[in-house]
Amino acid sequence: MADTGSDVLKPLRSAASGPLSGRVRVPGDKSISHRALMLGAVAIGTTEIEGLLEGEDVLHTAAAMRALGAGLERGGNGVWRVQGVGVGGLLEPAQVLDMGNSGTAARLLIGLVAGHPITTFFTGDASLNRRPMARVITPLERVGASFVGRSGGRLPLAVIGAERAVPIVYRLPVASAQVKSAILFAGLNAAGTTTVIEPEPTRDHSELMLRHFGARVTVERQADGALAVSLDGQPELTARPVAVPADPSSAAFPAVAAAIRPGSEITLTGVGLNPRRTGLYQTLVEMGADITFENRREQAGEPVADLRVRASELRGVEVPPERAPSMIDEYPVLAVAAACAHGTTVMRGLAELRVKESDRLAMIADGLAACGVAVEAGPDSLVVYGTGAPPPGGATVATAMDHRIAMSFLVLGLASSAPVTIDDGRFIDTSFPGFVGLINGLGGGIEAVG
Repeated sequence: MADTGSDVLKPLRSAASGPLSGRVRVPGDKSISHRALMLGAVAIGTTEIEGLLEGEDVLHTAAAMRALGAGLERGGNGVWRVQGVGVGGLLEPAQVLDMGNSGTAARLLIGLVAGHPITTFFTGDASLNRRPMARVITPLERVGASFVGRSGGRLPLAVIGAERAVPIVYRLPVASAQVKSAILFAGLNAAGTTTVIEPEPTRDHSELMLRHFGARVTVERQADGALAVSLDGQPELTARPVAVPADPSSAAFPAVAAAIRPGSEITLTGVGLNPRRTGLYQTLVEMGADITFENRREQAGEPVADLRVRASELRGVEVPPERAPSMIDEYPVLAVAAACAHGTTVMRGLAELRVKESDRLAMIADGLAACGVAVEAGPDSLVVYGTGAPPPGGATVATAMDHRIAMSFLVLGLASSAPVTIDDGRFIDTSFPGFVGLINGLGGGIEAVG
């Protein structure tokens, strides 16, 4: 792992180079990797996981599952093997579970242990410990768990799991795949049916993987258009092989880099194209990006394809707010594409960005403004005024320990008139180990400063 616990900053600088070219695979999907480890740990038998993202976030999840009693080992061929303990079989860990920088891992695992009669202590890095957990605590208290934490339910947090988990019906006040998944995972050890009603469709990786391991999950549309996702509790999950596709959120960075760097053409292989994760690519195509989806196939219930991306002239668009759940992590790099486009790009429905690893909405706006891009940010909106010319650049951008902010502004530097520097690149490895090497291998120009 990178030394993200060090106080020594790791500035990086990116500058315009020649066209990007090449054929690469980005690391495995982070969302699917977390879920494969967690559900493999409560299945019966040995689950083999190929293509697991070996970034810091996922490695923290692997360490947590070991502490909870599952057996995990990485084979020499890169295949991970998880020896599960069965639903309800997690053990009380002897140490505090450190979830690093990952809000997804923390919220999902809090849900999983909330359904077990054990006490578990969670902590994370400085960024994660600032993020609110109250929105998962509220429904999990109804399941029968109790919690002791800082104001707003912030980590460090003690989770006293339910003696007998109770199935609940819960309507999400705001669409969130993390909250939905936490409730479903708690419902695994409840006798009866747990139902989560979501006002808008969110990522369904949990539902797909629960079915992959043998759980019964149903989805019904309500009269008001909401979706009711129901899980039959106390299933016997059975170990199954999992092939993790390349992460579409990680693929977004080289894809946008190729789209905005003149003369570029790259191919990104084996990218997951779950329909609830493709909002960015749909938006880029609407902006005029030249993206071709080749060799479509399926892996472990997830659609996959190779993406060929060629440089093109982008134009500003209005992104509908209902698309936000399918691309919430990609707005920082979409804003970079918008800064290089002709015309105005309007993005709405972004309030969720304010409670990510940083206040991403403010970080995007401040970083773009520092790089000479005209931008306006509202409580849940972002407007970027592109001129079609390379952004001026020339700034040092604060990242606030946020890996997606760091990568996005390094991508911006590849197309700017002057280099762009980020103040700290240590946290990139949480989701995209090898990012700098991959971009430079395609012809990019990212280097350490100092």
